Amino acid sequence: MQRSLVDEVRSAIRNIPDFPVRGIQFKDITTVLARGPLFQRIIDHYVARYREAGVERIVAIESRGFVLGAALAYAMGIGLALVRKPGKLPYQTLRAAYDLEYGSDAVEIHQDAVLPGERVVLVDDLLATGGTAAAAVRLIRQLEGRVHEVAFLIELGELEGRMKLAGEEVYSLVTF
Repeated sequence: MQRSLVDEVRSAIRNIPDFPVRGIQFKDITTVLARGPLFQRIIDHYVARYREAGVERIVAIESRGFVLGAALAYAMGIGLALVRKPGKLPYQTLRAAYDLEYGSDAVEIHQDAVLPGERVVLVDDLLATGGTAAAAVRLIRQLEGRVHEVAFLIELGELEGRMKLAGEEVYSLVTF
């Protein structure tokens, strides 16, 4: 019997204790990406989820979200837009700040990355506290894009990142 996709992804994720700082249990997805057939099944799963939804663009968050987002956009035959840390995009950008536990950070998107009315899926590898994803949603809305869903490979449920994405459809393949 074939293992479920969720079980296979869950077992392929490598846990790295105390990275990048003490007390953090880092979820390393390089071990998932290294398994070609598994990576292909993941992307096929998302394609099937969005094929009939009228999605016109994938928006991916730096940096591991780029890997998933690029593969998904390619498989669906649609465009990809990037959300990056400040100063990394070469053209005119919009910026959205968000709070961290101690301080703040920001993300940017090109001002022409999403067209008005365009239906998008926002993709990242991990939903933790939700600040980065919520800032990215605000950028998409500033560009008058329509967020169909915010999609993650992994969600750390105990951190309640979904709360910052209230009002958005959120999908996570694996929840810890």
